[in-house]
Amino acid sequence: MSGRPPTEAERNQEATVYIGNIDEQVTDPVIWELMIQAGPVVNVYLPKDRITQQHQGFGFCEFQSEQDADYASKIMNQIRLFGKPIRVNKASANKQRSLDVGAEIFVGNLDPLVDERMLYETFSRFGPLIAQPKIARDDQFQSKGYGFVSFDSFEASDAAVEGMNGQFLMTKPCTVTYAFKKDGKGERHGDAAERLLATQAKKNNYSLQVAMANGF
Repeated sequence: MSGRPPTEAERNQEATVYIGNIDEQVTDPVIWELMIQAGPVVNVYLPKDRITQQHQGFGFCEFQSEQDADYASKIMNQIRLFGKPIRVNKASANKQRSLDVGAEIFVGNLDPLVDERMLYETFSRFGPLIAQPKIARDDQFQSKGYGFVSFDSFEASDAAVEGMNGQFLMTKPCTVTYAFKKDGKGERHGDAAERLLATQAKKNNYSLQVAMANGF
């Protein structure tokens, strides 16, 4: 039903929904049976703890078409499973909901038992995240010992770098620094240009909110 977990590259993000606030009693088959009511399902993936094999309260469902994913996000959001209303929205919308200013950090030298949930619980204390933390994994879904966390502001990411670099997660001191940009030029996030753009974007967003509040 859902063999090895698909990588983000393999998964059709536009045809995938993110499912949050999942009760611990919910299983992959339960999600599959629920989502198939919205359309043909390709894959269901609930990230699980390596030791307990218990899911971490969120997951993804990939449909055959973008239309089915759109439909599912509309009719399945707030459906109750074991008494808890689940959150369902397009996975591609997660990155768009909060402004991505480039406040992405690299977390290295991770203990093999550190998972995405631990990264979230550790780093969300410094400020809002724009997406779930990611841990690099091999074909057997084993951690490669590093991951990435993206914040909605440089104030939060600066605090995380300062507060967590060299701190122990499980049995190993982690390395926390700004991640390299994906353009391949060897530059890291957090430079002066990104910070200036982030400041301008925050001002523009504030002006828009004021205008909307005043009825413009």
